Amino acid sequence: MSHHNEQEYGLSPRPSRRAALQLLLGGAAVVVTPGGLSSARAETAFADGLSRGRPEEQGIAPSAILNFLDEVDRQGYELHSFMLWRNGQVVAEGWWQPYRAERSHMMHSLTKSVTACAVGLAIADGRFGVQDKAISFFKDKLPSDVDDKLAAMTVEDLLTMRTGHASMTSGSAWRPIKTSWVAEFFKIPVVHQPGTKWVYTSAATYLLSAIVTKTTGEAVADYLKPRLFAPLGISGHEWPVGPEGISPGANGLSWKTVDCLKLGILHAQKGQWNGKQVLPADWVAAVQYPHVKDTYGYQWWLGPEGTFYADGLFDQLSFVFPGHNAVLAITAGIPPGSRFGKMVFRHFPAMFSGALAKSDADAGELKMRTANLHLLPPFMPASSPVAAQISGKTWQMPENGDGIKSVKLSFDDRHCTFTMDDNRGTHTIEVGLDAPLEGTTTMTGNRLHHEYQPDVMRVVASGVWRDVRTFAMTWTFVESAFRDTVTCTFEGAQMRLARSVNVNSSALDMPTLLGKAQA
Repeated sequence: MSHHNEQEYGLSPRPSRRAALQLLLGGAAVVVTPGGLSSARAETAFADGLSRGRPEEQGIAPSAILNFLDEVDRQGYELHSFMLWRNGQVVAEGWWQPYRAERSHMMHSLTKSVTACAVGLAIADGRFGVQDKAISFFKDKLPSDVDDKLAAMTVEDLLTMRTGHASMTSGSAWRPIKTSWVAEFFKIPVVHQPGTKWVYTSAATYLLSAIVTKTTGEAVADYLKPRLFAPLGISGHEWPVGPEGISPGANGLSWKTVDCLKLGILHAQKGQWNGKQVLPADWVAAVQYPHVKDTYGYQWWLGPEGTFYADGLFDQLSFVFPGHNAVLAITAGIPPGSRFGKMVFRHFPAMFSGALAKSDADAGELKMRTANLHLLPPFMPASSPVAAQISGKTWQMPENGDGIKSVKLSFDDRHCTFTMDDNRGTHTIEVGLDAPLEGTTTMTGNRLHHEYQPDVMRVVASGVWRDVRTFAMTWTFVESAFRDTVTCTFEGAQMRLARSVNVNSSALDMPTLLGKAQA
């Protein structure tokens, strides 16, 4: 829903949805292949510990879910997954290939609502209180002059984003900084009286994370592991720490779609999981209370009709509909500033109390639809005689802001190895020419990827000759929202290199580079 950035970007045209993908809905496995449709009862390929059921059994018309998916297509929104839960059962779910149930996905600011769980648990554990002053935890990191406004800031002001700061601090602003982020926080001018003006900022959540670590001796992920992740059956997540062993708090978490769903279910059940009180019920009530009218609770956004939701950049979402005992989880790659959230609220929670169509045709169509979800158009291999001429050549790049030094493409019949040397080292991506290839790479997007630069990323890559001299690659970084299009155009001894991305918080294209073949 992307409240976090001001600029709006356009999407590329929506691709066709037809491709082979197994989707599990109510325990039924449906596979569409070139040979036709087959169906068989099966357990979920990825065991996540949740029960499955049919939407109509939980008071949801399959046609209502179809209408939602129809509008997603009409509006050109790029979803990567969705899971819908009601009354104890997952009633619909789907992944747009090459995204899959067992894959992690970068959560961006949805992480804030997970950090809020750690704050609630630490408060319940007596580590600190909501009225404690922010400066009281970090006396060695304070500026020489602490003014009255900074001195007045409380833990609750951090929770409600009413720090007194004049503008937002994005996670991307601090990611390149290797020194203390706590010190960076206290450098931000406190312009307004804390508690009086709401300004969304990742800096507030970072300091909450730092307070949890300061008072418990553990990074937020370690503190939550036995208290939240283990009880909910959440594993395989990644949440790297920043300077001083402190989690970014506001972002940095990668986990699966089902983990987004479980976060919402825990809150829909007032903090209970399998009969055990995992999160204090009064904390769950506090996070959804309108501390900022119609907008914000404690690190959770507020929606219509009592809905509250966790929201990450590019629309990583967990919606809780407490009056309907329902939760909707979504991962996506949708540009900041879109109206996707308004679209969701046109369909939810209305579908939980609408007229129930008991049409078997609708149920069958929903299975067909979700079995055919995929991100990219059908793969159409193409070749060029230029491939043999340029294969193995190195192209030297002019000085550039991305630090790219050289590029090499090596072709055989079925794949291309793309190699780039830059200031960080040598990086390769294996690119499929007759079908997409999945692998890992140290090649990242950096400025095209909201300043994220992990050591290794999972990528599904394919390449096609658009014409005799233009080779275009698609790199889908399937554990993130990012999908790059990289185009190499060969003109004699020169090669034009262009790279763009589907979503970003700033530029969508890097400057085109004109490389020269190495003699």
